Amino acid sequence: MDLIGIFIIALGVAMDAFAVSLGVGTNGAANNRRSVIRLAFHFGLFQGMMTLFGWLAGSTVARWISQFDHWIALGLLTFVGINMIRSGLNQESESYKTNPTRGSLMVVLSVATSVDALAVGISLALIKTPIITAAIIISLVTFGLSLIGLQAGSRLGKKFGKRMEILGGSILIGIGFRILLSHLIQ
Repeated sequence: MDLIGIFIIALGVAMDAFAVSLGVGTNGAANNRRSVIRLAFHFGLFQGMMTLFGWLAGSTVARWISQFDHWIALGLLTFVGINMIRSGLNQESESYKTNPTRGSLMVVLSVATSVDALAVGISLALIKTPIITAAIIISLVTFGLSLIGLQAGSRLGKKFGKRMEILGGSILIGIGFRILLSHLIQ
């Protein structure tokens, strides 16, 4: 596969991380340069590593993983999305009890947004694509789109306040269902 093809795949895989970044940005949790870069870095790292793991797993493990990966992504994204919606409806609460740019919540979001990258890695192994180049491109594209999502979400959150948290939470839940449907329809 050529670099343009890998870049297009990277854009598609990174859209979940972009949408989650947009949602996180709306509530103001990523309120400084360090937290923005930390979350974007982890989203990019997880996307690249999951692509690599998928490539290494090959087709044998793919059947086992594909039976439940979409359910895990749905559960994680729905949980985070519901918390954001509840926060948006309650003017005094916060979306996250912990900072989504640190610790376990950051890892949960990183895993939830990179499940598709595992399947992409398996596909890349089947068509014998050089994985290091693909994983690096996927990581960098995800990092860049996550930075854009966090910045755009922050601006929207400042302008529209709590309503953006409701939208962000709804987007996360929608992404979870899109992942589920894409796996069930195949």
